[in-house]
Amino acid sequence: MSRTKVVPIPVMGGHNINAYLLLGRRPVIVDAGTPGSGRRIAEQVASHGVDPADVSLIVVTHGHIDHFGSAAELHRLTGAPVAGHVADLGPFRTGRAREPYLPTGRMGRLMARNKNLHLRVEPFEPGVLVTGETDLDDFGVAARIMPTPGHTAGSVSVLTGEGDLVAGDLIANSFFGLIPGRPANPPFHDDPLLNLASLRRMLDLNPTRLHVGHGTPLEPDRVRRWASREHRRLSRLGAAGRIRARTDGAGAL
Repeated sequence: MSRTKVVPIPVMGGHNINAYLLLGRRPVIVDAGTPGSGRRIAEQVASHGVDPADVSLIVVTHGHIDHFGSAAELHRLTGAPVAGHVADLGPFRTGRAREPYLPTGRMGRLMARNKNLHLRVEPFEPGVLVTGETDLDDFGVAARIMPTPGHTAGSVSVLTGEGDLVAGDLIANSFFGLIPGRPANPPFHDDPLLNLASLRRMLDLNPTRLHVGHGTPLEPDRVRRWASREHRRLSRLGAAGRIRARTDGAGAL
């Protein structure tokens, strides 16, 4: 079985928003960045010696516009089908993230005021509809799509045969990737408790490294320590009735 290499594709800033290129027998792109970034992603793919027309699949980790904003454009540029989870079909088909955003802290409360997060982007229809764990061997990489709900209902991660976890917004670097190596919540979660359960389930698979949508790769042991602290924090908030979770519109349209 061929090895799968994980290559970061910065979309905004050094590592503020990342897509990823998986290199195996054939290349796969994970995430499609903000609207209007499709050509930039394709150019970076080409800079790694990969013809964008050879891309076999574009995996979208979830229905926020900084991750699916250029999915339709990348589909046109590469000809590759887009894979997305059925539970986030609503955002994919409408081009809008579910609102209101549910902030995880001060950064999220500030970012929720940004008008760019409330735009309607070009919608798309997934050519590969994910409903459960999905092997990507037929697309040329030794990896699996793993449902990891909580950040959104349809959030997924990609786990390679070598143990690299491309985690989307399951976890992030602190301050939207500005403090490298420090685990933190991303600015928003639809269901913080469910997201933490998904994170701990992925950690139980002993990944070698977590490649995230915002920031540099994270070491699993440091994420485990963070997850234990986060469990205690959420337990206190839950006991006080202070955890917000989305219950509306989680299914497909």
